[in-house]
Amino acid sequence: MSLSLNDIESLFTQHGGTQYSGEPVTQLEHALQTAWLAEQTGSDDELVTAALLHDLGHLLVHHGDSPTLQGIDDLHQFVALPFLRGVFSARVLGGIQLHVDAKRYLCATRAGYQQALSPDSQRSLQLQGGVFSAEEAHAFALNPHAQEAVALRLWDDLAKQPALYTPPLRHYLARAMRCQLA
Repeated sequence: MSLSLNDIESLFTQHGGTQYSGEPVTQLEHALQTAWLAEQTGSDDELVTAALLHDLGHLLVHHGDSPTLQGIDDLHQFVALPFLRGVFSARVLGGIQLHVDAKRYLCATRAGYQQALSPDSQRSLQLQGGVFSAEEAHAFALNPHAQEAVALRLWDDLAKQPALYTPPLRHYLARAMRCQLA
């Protein structure tokens, strides 16, 4: 079963007000801020849509306030993919799927990145397999969606600011509509 844009809007309406895993923003605020940051760089509709939907899996699987505090990797980067296949391109899906591995990659390749992660993101890093080895980082970099996933990951890290103004969800759903598959 695929999710329509109305279904996605309903998920954000029903669950977007929940706290974003130990961060000072809600799930919806985090999604909107990530999409807004992508938009600020001039990213196209597909990358902005990937930024908006990168954590949609958290809205589909509920583990309480913060799965990491319970020692759970909720595999959120994979959960939404079956529902979005056939709705969005491989480029949108690739950004969503790879944003966790992009964190592991950045920890391996960018000095100071791991230390700058929020406490919840550091906990999830360990649950998600830890820092990539040199071989894993090299293999990740060869993925055709790797660099966009890295950009998305960096926006994800910044999208945790309380009371930051962003356009509303409908603005980003309109962008998502433009890049839906026929």
